[in-house]
Order: sequence, then structure tokens, then C-alpha cells
Amino acid sequence: MISQGNVILSVRDLLFCYKTRSGFLKYFEHTALDGISFDLHQGEILGILGRNGSGKSTLLRLLAGLVDPTAGKIICDKKIRRALLALGLGFRADLSGRDNALISAMLQGASKREALEALPEIHEFSELGKFFDQQVKTYSAGMRARLGFSTAMLTKVDVLLIDEALSVGDAQFKQKAERAMLEKIGGDQTVIFVSHSSEQIKKLCHRAIWIEGGKLHLEGKAEDVSVDYTDYVKRLNGN
Repeated sequence: MISQGNVILSVRDLLFCYKTRSGFLKYFEHTALDGISFDLHQGEILGILGRNGSGKSTLLRLLAGLVDPTAGKIICDKKIRRALLALGLGFRADLSGRDNALISAMLQGASKREALEALPEIHEFSELGKFFDQQVKTYSAGMRARLGFSTAMLTKVDVLLIDEALSVGDAQFKQKAERAMLEKIGGDQTVIFVSHSSEQIKKLCHRAIWIEGGKLHLEGKAEDVSVDYTDYVKRLNGN
């Protein structure tokens, strides 16, 4: 068992570049992340701030093991279970919400028995009603967010990776999601929470990092980083 406060995951000099075709024999190359390093501690809620296109979501995909870095490394014990919550990422549109929740829970490390036992609570928390047994292709973006959030929050994982999940959905569910997050924070859940909202980071996180142009611009207490980020965005907008 990992002790409270111990490093559960380390990122060292992380670099991620991609190349896409832009025409006949022409390619566009972009460095999404450039030399990112930080540690995540057991029981910590780490916020990641940054504007659109700064590399936040790419970082979460790397941390979840969905893609491999171009260079650098992510140091994490293979026994550590990580789950990425990103608005229905990986859901199969032809399967029901129930089936997708079952598969997602098992992919996050739950046994089939544990996943089946979690389904009634996931169903209730998601507030999807009869749609829980309908194909996900019939869902709105908000309904997918509800299913994804509920599955990730109610499945036992060591590190929960959340990609702006609280910014989507109706106001009532958003408040419910925030309360659930605060309950997780009150426990021993380790979370990395990505957002462009400095207020959410300030409210939910212990510590924060600010990524700008793929580089780590600032790291420190969530409140301090949030204030500096807010001032920076205001200056950019001419306020």
C-alpha cells in the first residue's frame, strides 16, 4: 500500500510531437509538449491550467497510457490503476450505456464482479433513467458526460484523470459532480484535473501547474497559480 504523500507518478522531460499530412508530399509537424516534468503525490488533487491548444489534454492521454511520448518518460508502478475521464472517451456508440459502463469499469482495472456490483450506483448517479439501457449513439454530449463521469467516479482507481468534465452538462448535474469531486478530495483519491477555469482549479485542487505553449510555465499552490493565470488571460484579452 502506498503511504499518504508518497510520489505515485513522476513525469520526466516529457516530449510529444506529431506529424500530419497537409498536402501532397507535405507534412505539418507540431510539438504539443516540450520538456514537461512534475511529480504527483498519493492523495493529492493536482490541477493543470492552460488555454485551448496548450497541451493539457495531450498530457492526460499520455498519463493514461493511450499514446506513447516522443521522448522522456512517465514513471508509474504497473499496479497503479489509472482512469481517464474525458467526455465518453472510448465509448462504443452501438452499445448501451450499461454495457459501456461495464466495459469502462473493467478497463479501469475492476474485475467483472466489481464492475457488475457498481452498475446500479453508476445508473443512479448518472440520472440517465431508461436511457442507461439505450445505445450511446442516441445520447447528447451532456448525457455522455454524465455516463463517463459516473463510471469513472464510482470505479475504484488509484489515479483519476479528469479532462474538464465539470464544464459540460446542465447546471444541476454540474453541481452534483462538483460535490462528488469534493467528497473524493475529502478521501484519499489521487486526481489530476485539467481545466481552463482558474476558479475550478482554486476550489478543487491542492497544487497546480500551468502549461503554456506545451511548456511548464508555473508550478505551485493552486490559489497562487490560479491568480497568476487569471491575470495573464486578462492581459491577453486587454482587460
